[in-house]
Amino acid sequence: MKSEEVTAVGAPIRSHISDYAETGPAEPSAKADSSALEPRPSNPEPRRSRLLDYAEAEPPVLRDAEGRQAPKPGVPAYHTPVLVPAHPRYVDALDASGRPTRVPFIAYELFEHPTDGTVALAFTTPARLVAALGEAQPWVATSIGPLAEGVREHGVTVRVDPRVAPGHHNWQPDDLAAYAREVR
Repeated sequence: MKSEEVTAVGAPIRSHISDYAETGPAEPSAKADSSALEPRPSNPEPRRSRLLDYAEAEPPVLRDAEGRQAPKPGVPAYHTPVLVPAHPRYVDALDASGRPTRVPFIAYELFEHPTDGTVALAFTTPARLVAALGEAQPWVATSIGPLAEGVREHGVTVRVDPRVAPGHHNWQPDDLAAYAREVR
């Protein structure tokens, strides 16, 4: 005869894992007034772990030293300085007194990416920018956060320190010299 372990109140010890797997009749009830087997419903409602009652629905929002939301792991902080391929542009306009003037602005260079569509490239060091795009590439320094926010409005994403096929530079030294002559 097999002996059965029992609790201090005389009920048999049984694993609750079977509550999730069994489809046949239940084991004898722990109630003193009932010794009959209780049939299980044919489609019992699944039981939920109580551990989920203690888990947070959303992870806590991490804040940086200035109280702004900190970036997700692997994402540069909002004010991380980056170097972005860009160059000055000019538009001819009239100033407040009606005289012709040339108004400068900076244009980010955008690139076509095979899977991401139109992207802005950003580099964390001048050496990485030169290795990817060559010595003649004009650029501007900015922060990654404002850059990403500004180009997102136009459906553009930012790729940080991308690998670029060597030798396919947009700007050659002659191009840079010609551009400098044009804008003078």
